Amino acid sequence: MKIDWKSYHQGDFYDELITSSGRPRKAARTLIKYLASLKPEELKQRKDSVANAIKTMGISFTVYSDGGNIDREWPFDIIPRIITANEWSKTSKGLEQRLRALNCFINDVYNEGKIFKDKVVPKELIAESGNFRKECKGINPLHGVWANVCGTDLIRGGDGEFYVLEDNLRVPSGVSYMLENRNVTKRVFPELFENYQIQPITEYPSQLFETLADISPIPKDYPEVVVLTPGIFNSAYFEHSFLAQRMGAELVQGSDLVVENDHVFMKTINGLSPVDVIYRRIDDMFLDPAVFNKDSTLGVKGLMGAWLKGNVGLANAPGAGVADDKVVYTYVPEIIKYYLGEEPLLPNVHSYICSDKKQMQHVLQNLDKLVVKPANESGGYGMLMGPQASKKEREDFARKIKANPRNYMAQPLISLSTAPILGERNVEPRHLDLRPFILQGSKTYVTAGGLTRVAMVKGSYIVNSSQGGGSKDTWVVED
Repeated sequence: MKIDWKSYHQGDFYDELITSSGRPRKAARTLIKYLASLKPEELKQRKDSVANAIKTMGISFTVYSDGGNIDREWPFDIIPRIITANEWSKTSKGLEQRLRALNCFINDVYNEGKIFKDKVVPKELIAESGNFRKECKGINPLHGVWANVCGTDLIRGGDGEFYVLEDNLRVPSGVSYMLENRNVTKRVFPELFENYQIQPITEYPSQLFETLADISPIPKDYPEVVVLTPGIFNSAYFEHSFLAQRMGAELVQGSDLVVENDHVFMKTINGLSPVDVIYRRIDDMFLDPAVFNKDSTLGVKGLMGAWLKGNVGLANAPGAGVADDKVVYTYVPEIIKYYLGEEPLLPNVHSYICSDKKQMQHVLQNLDKLVVKPANESGGYGMLMGPQASKKEREDFARKIKANPRNYMAQPLISLSTAPILGERNVEPRHLDLRPFILQGSKTYVTAGGLTRVAMVKGSYIVNSSQGGGSKDTWVVED
């Protein structure tokens, strides 16, 4: 194994590290030169040390399959992705703007509904949304913020610009892997951190705790914050335990909590202990069997009542997923203009909504050119990659769209940017995206970069770890 950059061909795609003429981008020159200087045995040693570090640190994720749940070690590529600080400064402002507007929208949906009266967003879209929770009408969370934690997926197109692919406002995951990617890279390439000024990301757990403490019903320096997990068989359990530990919070399951007189308590060996804030990592429908799914054993009976009476903070708030809907996504540029009176700083990917008859006809006639997504699925499930699908798959999907137009939207297949991964013999280009994390309470934080997810299979656009994707450390470096 020897890195030969002369044989690296990214095709017609924008590459994060190498220009179309084959030269390293300015910010990547030191990295490219350093990697090329490593001998084959050194590269193998670094690759092996990554695998050992991931195993030792217990960095894993769970894949659900017909044969049962499988724990897998986190797939990681050792070549970091580099973004300049100047570019990230502009991008982070766009992410902050987007979450502010989305929180205004959610608050409006459950209260006055001005945006419907002004006919900016059709009211029926919300009434038919699988994430609309009528039980949340009339609620005003602290600071008017429903989604305290957001993971927005960005892609870079052929023009080199970032576009928003989707917003994740329910229970966004992946931030623990972003943090662990940095720890692993420091172990493997400590010398590179001396040659680059890389913006830190280690403060995220303290920023998350501060954001959660900000929604405590009773202001305290150190409110009792708990992380509510579905348990060890959840695909993101590693992250739940990781964040609880880093924040100094208790990791609990529904059976560890009880509601008495509309207040939440944690069961301890010393009796019941009051809980101020719950960072919930379970879906709305499992939160409270008295209100949502009556068969749920993951939530806490009476939890919604405690939250509605303002006796406990919940992040993200139930009902926040109404803005997570991929059909609502198509209206976000107008939502930003409506609530903030500003032009969007980050563009959406051009999209078509199938609830519009004219747009649906366009989608049905061009299924071989489009990516079609269901409104409320995540993890890359339930979608059609039109250009890569068979004729039968497209025909079957067309029937699904006609049967439930509201549930689908479509986008052209974007020429996702690439970055080099270290393959078995040399460096090879792979498509990737980026999930930065944004926190909003009385203050707003945006991570320096985010979780870069990589399609490890050649030519694939699927970056989700549950479907064979991997990840990289993401460096925001001073220009």
